[in-house]
Amino acid sequence: MSADTIFGKIIRREIPADIVYEDELCLAFRDITPQAPTHVLVIPKKPIPKLADASAEDKELLGHMLLMVKSLAEQLGIAEDGYRVVINAGTDGGQTVFHLHMHLLGGRSLQWPPG
Repeated sequence: MSADTIFGKIIRREIPADIVYEDELCLAFRDITPQAPTHVLVIPKKPIPKLADASAEDKELLGHMLLMVKSLAEQLGIAEDGYRVVINAGTDGGQTVFHLHMHLLGGRSLQWPPG
């Protein structure tokens, strides 16, 4: 079901997380080191190490994840003022957990460039 990363362990409930949403394809939980007042990670239950590893067969899953981010932003009260969605891809892109994930950040004015 899920690879042996910290996110795989969260999916399997081997370690706790503050889960804000779950369905058959994805899981969303609050980041333990938030970079904004609202910082939620959205992960697929399918173990895809990084965005470069996604294939054409993952098209519906990736679209589902983006629509889930939109819905979460509305539910968490950050949609109207704005939010940022980030995918860190690979080591130079800042990815530290090699299980594809999206960061949903909001609740304050976000600056550019991000880092």
